[in-house]
Amino acid sequence: MHAPTTLNREMHATTEVRAPTGRTMPAMNGTILVVEDEHSIASLVRTYLERDGFQVVHVRSGEDALTELPRHPIRLIVLDIGLPGIDGFEVCRQVRAKSRTPIIMLTARDDEVDRVAGLEVGADDYVSKPFSPRELVARVKAVLRRTEPSNDAVLLTLGPIALDVAAREVRVGQTEIELTTKEFDLLRHLMENPGVVLSRQVLLDRVWGMSYPGETRTVDVHVGQLRKKLGLPDAIRTVRGAGYKAVAP
Repeated sequence: MHAPTTLNREMHATTEVRAPTGRTMPAMNGTILVVEDEHSIASLVRTYLERDGFQVVHVRSGEDALTELPRHPIRLIVLDIGLPGIDGFEVCRQVRAKSRTPIIMLTARDDEVDRVAGLEVGADDYVSKPFSPRELVARVKAVLRRTEPSNDAVLLTLGPIALDVAAREVRVGQTEIELTTKEFDLLRHLMENPGVVLSRQVLLDRVWGMSYPGETRTVDVHVGQLRKKLGLPDAIRTVRGAGYKAVAP
């Protein structure tokens, strides 16, 4: 029998105080869409997010998620992979086809293939069950900081590539290039350090966050996708054994 997990311990400690209390903060931080078919986990996640000032919309299937998403001003989606009907991967694909809303994937599977697959379809972060609800809230805040535009208007250029930080837009010449959140953040970090070699681990830490458990192959996959979308393979150069650098083509 497995030892009690962090999730189970915290769930046992908090389910009895699920009703609103004076400790719950007003919903001032925007709305999170939680897509989770396990009621106990969804209830726990809702409790912690609401305590931190978020409003929560909870649905139990991928179909309901796609229906509810356009009905609310959603800041971020917490998305379980193992859903009945349409799974989390397909939901993520469909959301990414229309929206850049940040997505954190939840899964009971702790497999590198699943982690990479989730990120490749456009997820911004990945949390494996069992997890600490406090860590999940911290991940939500970190993803929002990374993905939402700052108040400072910054335009980065690299040859014909222009990256607008505030608008989160990228153009090559007059052509706008559609990038995922992670592709944009990766390109931004490279363009902020033109000519400087950034290791795969440094890019993982800066783009995916210090606590990201993924392998450096994730960086290689996203660099390959960037090169194809930009149509300028020489703009991001591989430095063998060291990492990548941005160079004006």
